[in-house]
Amino acid sequence: MAKSARQITFEALMRVQEDSAYSNITLNSLLGRNSLSNRDKAFASMLFYGVLEKKLLLEYNLAQYSAKPVNKLDAAVLTILGMGLYQLYFMDAVPESAAVNESVKLCKDNKLYSASKFVNAVLRAATKENNIKLPDKRRGKNKYLSIKYSCPEAIIRLWRSSYGDELTEGILKELDGRPPMTARVNTLKISKDELIGRFSDIGITAVSCEKVPDCIELQNTGAVEELALYKEGSFHIQDRASQLCCGKKKKKSGNTVIDACSAPGGKAFTLSEMMKNQGSMIACDLYEHRLGLIEDGAKRLGINIIETIAASADKYRDFPQADRVLCDVPCSGLGIIRRKPELRYKQDLGLENLPDLQYNILRNCADFVKKGGLLIYSTCTLNPDENGRNAERFLSERKDFEPYEISLPDGIRRGMDEPENQLTLFPQINGTDGFFISAFQKTGA
Repeated sequence: MAKSARQITFEALMRVQEDSAYSNITLNSLLGRNSLSNRDKAFASMLFYGVLEKKLLLEYNLAQYSAKPVNKLDAAVLTILGMGLYQLYFMDAVPESAAVNESVKLCKDNKLYSASKFVNAVLRAATKENNIKLPDKRRGKNKYLSIKYSCPEAIIRLWRSSYGDELTEGILKELDGRPPMTARVNTLKISKDELIGRFSDIGITAVSCEKVPDCIELQNTGAVEELALYKEGSFHIQDRASQLCCGKKKKKSGNTVIDACSAPGGKAFTLSEMMKNQGSMIACDLYEHRLGLIEDGAKRLGINIIETIAASADKYRDFPQADRVLCDVPCSGLGIIRRKPELRYKQDLGLENLPDLQYNILRNCADFVKKGGLLIYSTCTLNPDENGRNAERFLSERKDFEPYEISLPDGIRRGMDEPENQLTLFPQINGTDGFFISAFQKTGA
C-alpha cells in the first residue's frame, strides 16, 4: 500500500532525529522511493522542514497542553504531536479536524495505539485556544528569542555578544522558510543568457543574480538532478556566498590552484570554469569516498584539470606550490542552518575545538602559496572565533603574508566594521548564506 505524505514526513523526521541524518538527503531519498503527486511532495516538504525549523517553538507550546513533560515523551509520539501542531498553527489549508485526525491515524499506522488518545487530547486542547504562546520577553530575552525563532539559547548568546541585537534578530528572521536555490552557470558550455532562456523553455524560472557574475536563482525546479540541463553539465548548484568566495575576476588560465577542503567540489568547479579549464586544480578532502562527488561532478561539467587527493589538509605536505590556495575549512555551520535546520539542535557544534583545527589547516596550507600568490580562508559559519580571530591570529604569526583587500561586487554590503581583507556575509543583508571570507597575499618576507 502506498505511503501517505504524512507517513513519509514522519519517517524522515525520525531518521533525522535517530540517525543524525542530513535533512535534505533524508527527505529527497524517501520522496524518491515513494510515488507521490507533486502536490503531496510539496506538502511533505513544507511539513518536514517546518517541524524541524520550529522544533523549540512547537515543543514549548505542546508543553502548555500536555499532562506529561515533553522531554519524557516517546520520540515518535513527540514527532507526531509536532507535526499535528505545525499543521494547526502554520498550514492554513489543512482543516483543524484533519490535522488532529490524521495525527491520530499516524499513531495507529505506526502501532502506537496507546498514544492515540493522548495525541488526540493534546491537539484538541490546542485547537480550543489556537494561538501561539511565547515566554515573557521581560523575564529573559535569550529565552524569548530562542523559543520564538527555535534557536538554542547558546547560539542566541553567541550572536548577541558578537554582532549585537539588531544583526542577531535579522539573522534569526532569515531562519524561517526555504532558502533560495542558486546555481553557477558552466561558462565552458553555455552563456548565462542562453541558460536562462533554456530554463524558460521548460517552464522553470531562472533569474540573473546581478551581484554575482554567472550566477542565477532558480525557482520551481523539482528534482534538479533529473533535469536534462543538469545532466548535460550546464550548471552546478552553489550558493552566492560560495561563488563570491571564488572572486569576481576571471582567473588566469594555466594557474595552479589548491582547494584544500574541497568536497563536494563547488568551488573547485567554479574556479576551473573561471580558468577556462586550463591549468591545474588540486582538490583535497579528508574522506576518499567524498572525492567521488568531485570526480563525478567534474565529468558532468566537462572539467578535466581537477586532480583529487585524499588527505588531511592540516598535515599534508606534498601539495605543489600554487598561485592560489583556498581553505574553505570544516566549521560549525551556523551560517547554513536555514538549509540544514537540524544543525542548530546538535549537542556539540564544535565551537571549542574547531578554531584550532581550522587554524592548523590555514597554517599548513600557507606553506604552498607562491610569492605574490593568494591564500583564501573561508567558513560557512557566523562565529568570530572561527572567522575573524583566526584570520587575525594568522597575520600576527605569519610575517610572510599581508592582508589582501577584498573587492566587493556592486550590491554586496558589509554588515559590520571589519578589516578590508575580511568579509562577513549576513543572510538578511546580501541574500546569501551566512559566510566568512578572508584573503592574504604571500610577500616572501
